[in-house]
Amino acid sequence: MTELIPAPRSVVAGSGEVRLTARSRLHAARGTEGVGQWLRTVLWQATGLPLREARELDDTDGDGIGLRLDPRLGPEEYRLVSDPGGVLVEGGSAAGVFRGAQTLRQLLGPDAFRRAPLRRDRVWAVPHVTVEDAPRFRWRGLMLDVARHFMPKEGVLRYLDLMAAHKLNVLHFHLTDDQGWRVEIRRHPKLTEVGSWRARTKIGHRASPLWDDKPHGGHYTQDDIREIVAYAAERHISVVPEIDVPGHSQAAIAAYPELGNTDVVDTASLTVWDTWGINPNVLAPTDDTLRFYEEVLEEVLELFPADAGPFSPFVHIGGDECVKDQWRASDTAQKQISNLGLADEEALQGWFIGHFHTWLAARGRRLIGWDEILQGGLAPGAAVSSWRGYAGGVTAARAGHDVVMCPEQQVYLDHRQAAGPEEPVPIGYVRTLEDVYRFEPVPAELTPEEAARVLGTQANVWTEVMEDQGRVDYQTFPRLAALAEVAWSALPAPEERDFAGFERRMTTHYRRLDALGVGYRPPTGPLPWQTRPGVLGRPIDGPPPNL
Repeated sequence: MTELIPAPRSVVAGSGEVRLTARSRLHAARGTEGVGQWLRTVLWQATGLPLREARELDDTDGDGIGLRLDPRLGPEEYRLVSDPGGVLVEGGSAAGVFRGAQTLRQLLGPDAFRRAPLRRDRVWAVPHVTVEDAPRFRWRGLMLDVARHFMPKEGVLRYLDLMAAHKLNVLHFHLTDDQGWRVEIRRHPKLTEVGSWRARTKIGHRASPLWDDKPHGGHYTQDDIREIVAYAAERHISVVPEIDVPGHSQAAIAAYPELGNTDVVDTASLTVWDTWGINPNVLAPTDDTLRFYEEVLEEVLELFPADAGPFSPFVHIGGDECVKDQWRASDTAQKQISNLGLADEEALQGWFIGHFHTWLAARGRRLIGWDEILQGGLAPGAAVSSWRGYAGGVTAARAGHDVVMCPEQQVYLDHRQAAGPEEPVPIGYVRTLEDVYRFEPVPAELTPEEAARVLGTQANVWTEVMEDQGRVDYQTFPRLAALAEVAWSALPAPEERDFAGFERRMTTHYRRLDALGVGYRPPTGPLPWQTRPGVLGRPIDGPPPNL
């Protein structure tokens, strides 16, 4: 069972195995207690073995598991040794030990991912092996859009487990948009009372004539958010919240009409948006709007503490697809441009984003936004999610900004997985499992110093046409497994990567996904119940441009 995903740096196989039995013990040395508790729990669920606590590492008696820190290793680096002395997982930090524990779980076989033992007489064995491993990138993420279609808390916790199983470590949590506001803000209760639900929903692409006339909505209470953040931290995953400004904000304007451009639009008549696309209704660029969102962010910062993981100081403020037409027509916006001595509406957005950069920095936080935030000028210390292609990330890195590479043409998992007519709600370019596996996050034109600004990469899962967990699973898997290997493993150049070997390892990994209950797209195409006949998408023919 050495078909590991993501591929480790080094695997040296031995000739025997360590059998875990009812006598086997687990010792978690100081600093690894949380990992030990997690590992004991998941293995007890799957195997029925108690893995009682051993007082010392030597008490594992050759058929147990030991966990300990080794300061000579990097923070997420680990070493797993299975030999006649037992199984020992060492890491440079608890996060490294946790990554090694995930590898140990894979070595036990796909049934180790189940929540109850299938047979009490099952033999559980770890092959004799030495695995040495470390990640290529620090930021290995998944952007989960819960604004377009709400994902209940239990679904988010499930996705955190799926991320952990693939050694991903950042959940980019897209909490607000035109179609819904998903986080409780006690100072402004209408954001969820009004903004968290819509009266109906477009089915398929916005050109589709189909509607679901059932109201859709939901939100996370503040205690739900605290639970999600704590659950993620136990799995060494940082949660980066996104509160979208100044575009993608109609849900907030529907709740508080004064946030919109009232001198241009009757904002009191706006409702939470029920369709998809780029919305012209954007926030008014006023001091009152800034104060409102400061009050929102004060509560967000309390819910997402900066010490919950290495990337927990980041707050994502969106900044994308802000249509400036209302600002051009608004006397209020034009007076603000004049009063601030700005050149135009692009600079006005730069002022808006810059305000929150300064506000967050004063509180020990870091702003990150989509690559449009570069257009009005960006203060030092802010970071960029490069989504419209590579260009924004190249510009940002050359200007000294940290970058997360997530180009739409490569790693937007709402894009279709095949060209066939049976592909459900086909959106965008064809992005196969192999295409994602050959994605390279670091543009070749960057110098080594500039390339060091690339924190890592993430896959983005936008849920306009993903109405439930089954649809999210189908679009996300198995391609997230490929992205996880791209983010973790030291792969060769894209054209030299061994995709056939990855497919072979995926044969075992599909069984792990089956055990986890993931409704992935099979290699042979969608199953009958995964299709959506008659629901229009927006397919784009040909290979994606390399922007």
